[in-house]
Amino acid sequence: MPDGLVTLVIYDITEDDVRLKVSRFLRGKGLTRVQKSAFIGSLSVAQRKDVENGLAKLIYGKKANVQIYPLTPASYSQRIVLGVELRYDDQDRLIA
Repeated sequence: MPDGLVTLVIYDITEDDVRLKVSRFLRGKGLTRVQKSAFIGSLSVAQRKDVENGLAKLIYGKKANVQIYPLTPASYSQRIVLGVELRYDDQDRLIA
């Protein structure tokens, strides 16, 4: 992960079409899927605000919960990953 603030975005969205729009939006903003409902990447403060505004528009009036966590490089480097690391292709398909 490059220097700067790492941004973790997690979500719980019940509607398939909204969930797909959110995942495509996040990937389009340069974030990488790390779990089915979690994306991460380095964003500037302005980019993070842009992501926040875009997500707010996508989920407005929908049954959805999105959480955005800015992480320092130190806190990100202390993460603990248990089990296998999952990777997804550009179509959000799990790569074995």
